[in-house]
Amino acid sequence: MLKVDELSVHYGGIHALQGISLEVPDGAIVSLIGANGAGKSTTLRTIVGLVKASGGAVSWNGDRITGLATKDVVARGVCLVPEGRHVFPNLTVDENLILGAYSRKDRPGIAADRDKVFALFPRLQERMRQKAGTLSGGEQQMLAVGRALMTRPRLLMMDEPSLGLAPLVVKMIFDIVKTINAEGVTVLLVEQNAKAALEIADFGYVLETGRITLSGPGKQLLADEGVRKAYLGDVKPVGAVAR
Repeated sequence: MLKVDELSVHYGGIHALQGISLEVPDGAIVSLIGANGAGKSTTLRTIVGLVKASGGAVSWNGDRITGLATKDVVARGVCLVPEGRHVFPNLTVDENLILGAYSRKDRPGIAADRDKVFALFPRLQERMRQKAGTLSGGEQQMLAVGRALMTRPRLLMMDEPSLGLAPLVVKMIFDIVKTINAEGVTVLLVEQNAKAALEIADFGYVLETGRITLSGPGKQLLADEGVRKAYLGDVKPVGAVAR
């Protein structure tokens, strides 16, 4: 569905992405892990057109989308839940959701998708008239995901959805990611919580200082010694026997 081919990005003299390539198959959950500053957020922002590529290409269902305006990328079915949530704090929960559907004209479909968001996140329905800026961090993350779903995406890209959230809320967010995927939405997930990200991933990539250094099925990466030492606190690999 999504193909990134030798993608490069420069910020002035800094070579942030150094010819990375990755693929996101239709219906999959793909996780991109790495340390702070590795280029994970830059990758997502370049795919969706918020950052200009200096080389390489991004293709969506065989069509090159490199250089398209962000609104045109979103209109094709690619949506980003940004790091830090970025909800509109002075608007209500309901108004934030409606803004997520700004490019759509199908009012019955918009209403139906709003109901689906409330079914996924009942707490948002309870707070639908509340200003987004007064929500907790976890509730704002729910709203950011719900707002993205209002675009009716075919590919949902999520940038650090667990950042700053309590463990119980993190578990709920990852459960929701699996539910969204089961309902037919492909997911590209950027996460520092490598264990949680790889546990739900069909496939994963490790990004280090602008380069893809390792890739493979999520469970395979979970069991990789280098990944465990660098990102999982040297926990025992999947299937390891305690001694």
